[in-house]
Amino acid sequence: MKKVLVFGVFDGLHEGHTQFLKQAKACGDYLVAVVARDTVAEEVKGTYPRLPLAVRVEHLRAGGCVDEVVLGDAKIGSYEVLKKQRPDVVALGYDQEALKADLETRKKEFNWDFEIKVLEPHEPEKYHSSIL
Repeated sequence: MKKVLVFGVFDGLHEGHTQFLKQAKACGDYLVAVVARDTVAEEVKGTYPRLPLAVRVEHLRAGGCVDEVVLGDAKIGSYEVLKKQRPDVVALGYDQEALKADLETRKKEFNWDFEIKVLEPHEPEKYHSSIL
């Protein structure tokens, strides 16, 4: 089984998220969505999510695109959830450049190999959380 992992805030599940999740799912057999905690989302994006964490998790579970939803780490860069899940592929959104750079720099710290794959945007001028 090829496990794929994605990271995101998923604050209001929109068509851009849905297309991102479908692309990620196509990279393997089992898709795990890691939902950022409020404090981490605020640190990364500069603002707290509009929707509570529990609602964001439930929206992902109900959306039918993911096989499993887990909470992200409380501290940026600890990668505890990544170490626990041990994915074969980490699928990133086109706008997750900082995460990609950090993963590439620190990849040798992990005791297994995984592919980092950047997915294609879906109408980013229309479906981006900062716009919606």
